[in-house]
Amino acid sequence: MDLTPFDKSKFSTKGFIKRIEKPWGYELHFVPEGKPYMGKLEHLNAGSRVSLQIHDQKQETWFLMNGRGKIIWEDEHGNLIETEMQPGMVYSCSIGQKHRLAGITDCDIIEVST
Repeated sequence: MDLTPFDKSKFSTKGFIKRIEKPWGYELHFVPEGKPYMGKLEHLNAGSRVSLQIHDQKQETWFLMNGRGKIIWEDEHGNLIETEMQPGMVYSCSIGQKHRLAGITDCDIIEVST
């Protein structure tokens, strides 16, 4: 296999993490900017929630790492419902689906998105 077309000057072996403080807790971005995807850990404080969101292109998937968290999201009838996240389960929202995460207790949620 010929690997000469790859620009090796863009290869990086450095670690990366970016912490962003939020009113509801903080985010740890673990994918550097400029990639076609994002990965982050969202730490939500007990009783807090992120803003209600809707995306016309971005898709998100969540995994509860610890604590208790929930998703407030739009069902197929346009109603906002609450789903308590279960350990070991993965949840995804669709393009155009309203959603927000909330901390029942302090919790850590992994989010990956396009």
